[in-house]
Amino acid sequence: MSVPFRYFTTPDLFGAPVQVEFRWIQNGIAIRHADTVDVKFEIVSEGQREEKILALPHPVLLRVSAEAGHPVTDPWCSRLAALHLRYMMETGDDLEKPLVTLTAQQIARYAEQLKAELTQAELT
Repeated sequence: MSVPFRYFTTPDLFGAPVQVEFRWIQNGIAIRHADTVDVKFEIVSEGQREEKILALPHPVLLRVSAEAGHPVTDPWCSRLAALHLRYMMETGDDLEKPLVTLTAQQIARYAEQLKAELTQAELT
């Protein structure tokens, strides 16, 4: 899958470039007693640093991975989170929040996007 998650640049709501760097992925139980997979990114925009944690509910991940036919792996979860972070940066949705929990619909949509991309890559 070519969706980058370790380091990428994306435009913000106003078109200015924002640099995003992956920091870590871990089980939310360990840090927040939540049944999630948490993915942390550092965002740098106009010299300002900010951290965002995207929480992927574990029960939803299990269901979506079964439906998508893709195992729950660190890279897959990180790419799902990166897609949502791009969406947040481009639309401004939930941008004020340091911790954002994705919905089942969002995770399913991003999983479909990744699956379509993987299928396209296999065809070429």
